[in-house]
Amino acid sequence: MSRKFQVLLIALSLAFTGLFIVWYKVGVLGIPFLPHEKRSVYKVGAEISFEGRNKPVLVSMALPEPQEGIQILSEDMASSGFGYAEAQTETGKRAEWSKRNVVGPQKLYYSIEVFIEPGDYIPKLPEVPYEQKTETLSDLPDTLRNTAKILLDDVRSRSADTHSFAAQLINDFNAKEPSQAVKILLAESGESKLEIISRLLRYRKILVRNIHGLYLESERRNIALTPMLEVYDGEKWQLYDLEKGKITRDRNFFIWQHGGGSLIDVTGATNSNIRFSLNERLVPVEYLLEKKELVKKAAILDFSLFTLPVSEQNAYRHILLVPFGALVVVLLRIIGGLRTSGTFMPVLIALAFMETTLFAGLIMFILIVGMGLIIRSYLSSLNLLLVARISAVMIVVILIMSFMSILSFKLGIKEVLTVTFFPMIILAWTIERMSILWEEEGPREVLIQGSGSLIVAVCAYFVMSDALVSHMAFNFPELLLVVLAFIIMLGRYSGYRISELIRFRSMVN
Repeated sequence: MSRKFQVLLIALSLAFTGLFIVWYKVGVLGIPFLPHEKRSVYKVGAEISFEGRNKPVLVSMALPEPQEGIQILSEDMASSGFGYAEAQTETGKRAEWSKRNVVGPQKLYYSIEVFIEPGDYIPKLPEVPYEQKTETLSDLPDTLRNTAKILLDDVRSRSADTHSFAAQLINDFNAKEPSQAVKILLAESGESKLEIISRLLRYRKILVRNIHGLYLESERRNIALTPMLEVYDGEKWQLYDLEKGKITRDRNFFIWQHGGGSLIDVTGATNSNIRFSLNERLVPVEYLLEKKELVKKAAILDFSLFTLPVSEQNAYRHILLVPFGALVVVLLRIIGGLRTSGTFMPVLIALAFMETTLFAGLIMFILIVGMGLIIRSYLSSLNLLLVARISAVMIVVILIMSFMSILSFKLGIKEVLTVTFFPMIILAWTIERMSILWEEEGPREVLIQGSGSLIVAVCAYFVMSDALVSHMAFNFPELLLVVLAFIIMLGRYSGYRISELIRFRSMVN
């Protein structure tokens, strides 16, 4: 296998791997390829109101559990003077507020932020059906027992299996002209439609559980949860709307309470009530990726820069820009033919320009290097060894930078205070290299390489400070594989450079 073919194979492999990961993040995980894209986050709030009677009060409310397709990002509660705790019960997680001697009208608030996950929604079936209490018709009062039996027998005759039985039963309760049995059960049982239907299903030994949820839409206030039923036939669960019958769960339907138990229990107070509100807002995708719960949903994100502390993330936002600056250097040196003082010194100078601003950075760089060259020319007359000479130049650079900072502070020029972002060692080496070049090649070569270094640094600055490049470098670090592949391919280039074509244009003519 020839080396040319090896280089081509390595470059294509790196580029394919990087682009495939980018496609997966954008197409499957929903991370935007362009900066400043936003996603909808819904804030669901619950308001509990009641009146205290100068007694100890305990308020218990069912809390939503994690569910497939919708991610809970954060939660918040407001309860002035009340103690708050969360408890895990047989019916699920609940929030509990408590306080002694509560007098007058009171309000408690609980809110969560939820996010509809991107991609196709695939409902996740429960692994094992839960056990429910056994109920029989004998549990009903004598006046309702025969009525319920007549209704159940009639529905059974019009059904073929568990799900068709549940659908027919719900249709009977939603009929425009309900049967006499339905009217009696609704009037005399003292229970809601949801409780009656679920109880009748349990009488037939059908596994059923109640669901309360709401649809995530735009702003809504003073809404109640939508009751639904889930029925298990031995193989799968099926969702039923009390008005529409058998349905497929909508991806924006958020389940607040799953299973039995009451939505809210209030002891020691009267006139208790709970209402919900819904608010939609657009947030940057970075806000979602900062949430550890969302990152853990995908293994590729769980092993990414988003899992690092914020301080380390900010450091990598700059470090990941260096390869893009290196790509500019490779292009301008190999294709353009520009000569620079040092190979990647322009990239580090470009990083400094990002902190100092371009105009102020150029002036400070020229002043420091110019003054350093003058002092370096004097040090060369002392016949110092290389290590001592570079160390002396580095100390002189630090003194020059300190003097510039003090002077600029006295004059009120804040931009010059950022001179500390310049890499001191690189400046010292640049001054040393230019001094040697001056002695060996003359001032013309120093001017050419110095100008080339500044041109490359300015070009790298514009690339590295671009918002799109910064976004892609941090959110899609796998693009560095594509940059690496491109640089490897450029490393095989042996044709004419642009500067050579300009230089020998007379021969072409």
